[in-house]
Amino acid sequence: MMTTLLAWLIAAYGTSQIIVYGSIFENFRQSIHRWGNNPLMYFSGIGKFISGLISCMMCTSTWVGFTMSFMWSPFVNYMGVHPALGVFFDGMLASGGVWAINAIVEWFEKK
Repeated sequence: MMTTLLAWLIAAYGTSQIIVYGSIFENFRQSIHRWGNNPLMYFSGIGKFISGLISCMMCTSTWVGFTMSFMWSPFVNYMGVHPALGVFFDGMLASGGVWAINAIVEWFEKK
């Protein structure tokens, strides 16, 4: 049980790390930032929202958790929560778990 939950959190951390910092998404992130910062573009408000989302580990990991919940949900499988609520709680779990892992990693980077 605990191993599966830890693997789920590490997968959420890895996915969030790649989206926010990974070089593979660098061009995609720059395109989104340009879209969000250009008021003349269509739907620039959505672009601004997504631009902010992919700049923040806590924000990105929330949405990663929502998405990962559709593949496997810790709250549904371990606690028997209704799947609709499980998606919400999994997003919150991913956000908190990724924040904790990221804080530990940043602490080691400063040392």
